[in-house]
Amino acid sequence: MTFDTNVGGTVNVFEAVRKTSSVKVLVNITSDKCYENREWVWGYRENDPMGGHDPYSASKGCAELVFSAYLKSFFSQNVAQSRPIGAASARAGNVIGGGDWGADRLVPDCIRALSGHQPIGIRSPRAVRPWQHVLEPLGGYLLLGASLWQDPQKYSGAWNFGPENGIHLTVAAMADRFIKYWGDGSWEDLSDPQALHEAKLLKLNCDKAHAELSWHSVLTINECLQMTAQWYKIFYAAPPRDSMYEICTQQVAEYGERARNRNLIWTK
Repeated sequence: MTFDTNVGGTVNVFEAVRKTSSVKVLVNITSDKCYENREWVWGYRENDPMGGHDPYSASKGCAELVFSAYLKSFFSQNVAQSRPIGAASARAGNVIGGGDWGADRLVPDCIRALSGHQPIGIRSPRAVRPWQHVLEPLGGYLLLGASLWQDPQKYSGAWNFGPENGIHLTVAAMADRFIKYWGDGSWEDLSDPQALHEAKLLKLNCDKAHAELSWHSVLTINECLQMTAQWYKIFYAAPPRDSMYEICTQQVAEYGERARNRNLIWTK
């Protein structure tokens, strides 16, 4: 199912784009797991090899190869002079934020445990990931789409959207900080030496987005965690939960205000 969704599903979307004359821009989002992870201490660049030890990572690497093939065969200016499509593939780090209820993800696991007054079960406490609030890459995707509309040839290709170096933390450190902003709780080590391979160290190099899109992270890691904890605390404390839409729009507005206060060019 993982391969059917991430590879076959990607092909289906690209075929729909290819056969729909009104489509001018495509932003394809995969994952930072698409890279052949060699446990490097430096970040992966957009032109590093694709790969993956586990099915999820491998499927994302395959999806990137599918994107490259469609870009070169159907979408680029050289092969589609009558209707070139601005097409980019975006790779983001581990995102956190309110409203995430996915299985086997750090923040939802924390929330389920903390709200039930149980210790958080951590499978890979020493694994390092590029953590960022979900609004960070979303801002990058929107900027990328707008740029593709203006100049499809210049901005087509692969892009990384990850946090600054200070937000590369271990899973254990993230759990500790989240517990701090939640107000109480604990975690326990559930490491399994027989589990499927999972990368211990993963970082992204975002120099391309910094230089060519003037995109940068807005939030510190503490701001990311505070916003996330705030969302869930309100969710559990104040039914009816229709008010969560207002909390979401409020956090989006606060994010934009912080970006403008830090004079980030891309927000103007």
